[in-house]
Amino acid sequence: MTGRRKDPLRALTEEARKWLERLSRSQSEPVSHVVRAKEILAVADGCSYTEAAQQSGRKCGDPVSQLVERFNREGLTAIHLKHGGGPKPKYTAVERERVLLEVRRQPKVEQDGTNSWSLTTLQKALRKADD
Repeated sequence: MTGRRKDPLRALTEEARKWLERLSRSQSEPVSHVVRAKEILAVADGCSYTEAAQQSGRKCGDPVSQLVERFNREGLTAIHLKHGGGPKPKYTAVERERVLLEVRRQPKVEQDGTNSWSLTTLQKALRKADD
C-alpha cells in the first residue's frame, strides 16, 4: 500500500480554520466534535492521517481518512455526528410533536368515542385530524 493520499484535504478558508480552532479548544462541545476538529486541523497542518489520529488520542488513521473525505464533500458539517445505524426514524420532529400534542389532550366521548386514550383510539384520532 502506498503512502499517497487518495483524497487529500482541500484548502481551509480562514473562517473555517478559526471555527475549527475554536471548536478544538472547546470544553462545552461534544468530545467527538472536538476530536474531529483536531484531526482536520492536524491534517491541514501537514500531518499524516496516522499522526493526526495519534495527536487526537486515537490509534488508527483510517477514520481520519474517512473524515477528510467527508469534510471535502460536506464542509464543516462533517464534524457533526450522523445517524448511527439502525432503522431510519419514521417521523420528523414536527410529526412527533403533533402526536405528543394529541396524547396530552384530554379525549372527549362525543369526538373521540372514549374517555381515555388507548393506542387504537389515539391512532384513529390522529388519522381523522385535518393536519
